[in-house]
Amino acid sequence: MRSADLVVAGARELLTCAGPLPKRGRALADVGLVENGWVASSEGVIVYAGDEAGFLEEVRPGPGATTVDARDMVALPGFVDAHTHLPFAGDRAREFGLRVQGWTYRQLAERGMGILTTVKATRAASLDDLVALTLKRLDRMLLHGTTTAEAKSGYGLNLEDEMKQLEALRDAAALHPVDIVPTFMGAHEVPPEYRDRRWDYIALLVDTVIPEVGRSGLAEFFDVFCEPGVFSAEETRRLIAAARAAGFGIKVHADEFVSQGGAELAAEVGAVSAEHLIAVSDEGIARLAASETAAILLPGVSFFLMMDKRAPARRLVEAGAAVALATDFNPGSSHLFSMPFVLQLGVFTLGLTVGEAVNACTGNAAYAIRRHATVGSLEAGKRMDLVLCDVPDHVSLAYEAARNPVRTVIKNGRIVVADGRRASTPL
Repeated sequence: MRSADLVVAGARELLTCAGPLPKRGRALADVGLVENGWVASSEGVIVYAGDEAGFLEEVRPGPGATTVDARDMVALPGFVDAHTHLPFAGDRAREFGLRVQGWTYRQLAERGMGILTTVKATRAASLDDLVALTLKRLDRMLLHGTTTAEAKSGYGLNLEDEMKQLEALRDAAALHPVDIVPTFMGAHEVPPEYRDRRWDYIALLVDTVIPEVGRSGLAEFFDVFCEPGVFSAEETRRLIAAARAAGFGIKVHADEFVSQGGAELAAEVGAVSAEHLIAVSDEGIARLAASETAAILLPGVSFFLMMDKRAPARRLVEAGAAVALATDFNPGSSHLFSMPFVLQLGVFTLGLTVGEAVNACTGNAAYAIRRHATVGSLEAGKRMDLVLCDVPDHVSLAYEAARNPVRTVIKNGRIVVADGRRASTPL
């Protein structure tokens, strides 16, 4: 018998999302459904996930164990948000107002708005300001079931302010239940002071900023925006080489608006992920499908920017790519933090089935930030990160659109959201 200090009992549906990760092709639709599902953990680690009969045979709750009644609930792994831009200051509400009047994202950028607005505000913010903003955003994400999130810098665009963003992530992670996976993105844009000498900025990144951030240990991954008008494929390749030499895992913002071979390059260099992919080419799809590089799709961008074009999710799945979904939470092009809403967008706008979208928001998303050995599915030996949703079945995660179904969130075996509210003290 296995001892347990926490038991989630009798879920109407338990989605274990178990199986080899990442899930590709037809396997992406398999959510590991168990009716009347039970999950038990000890010291934050799952010891059992399955049906009631197996639980009664294999598990014995220890003295003082907590039991969570999951009747009438759907239980699934905590959501993994594999692409966010959490530590920024300011907002872009005025810009949004202009966009709904017909201004394009690029027209705004040409007039000094867009990302440069956020760079200015973030540079002016203190470290304490950024920590407070990040904690507030993490609270909102947690209430919507996110238990692990990747978070990028990229609004400092100089050594001091990029480090400040990464320090804010470090400090927030120490104060909040959500696990943060930090990514350095000094190659998010060319800052205004280098617009007429972009090669000087690239040299600064390669010779000074990337090595210094690497030595700090504040970031696990390096990301670069490979897009016309930002960084070319040649420039991206040079930046990746420097980042790899500094010890970073590689991510690539690829083919968001125009294809310039970003997906192909990401697969070629063995990047952990290629992200966006709205304009990915046929060759890019084929290369990703044949690689270990995850394809992180961000349907909130097409939604928020009111674009007709969307990432070709069905073609990527059917080709065999490792498809994940994420929010791309940021102030300009996807100001949303809800993974249940992203799941719904994956179904309604990208053509995924509900099962595919669930796996793309959990196990495959964990793979896309290389956390799949510990989170992303409910299996013995993994962390007890679990959400309970008040829907009658998992299809209703999409069918009951435009509401937050999350009632309970368990992180590392502790109840951190109860009845839809943050627990003042984790239970």
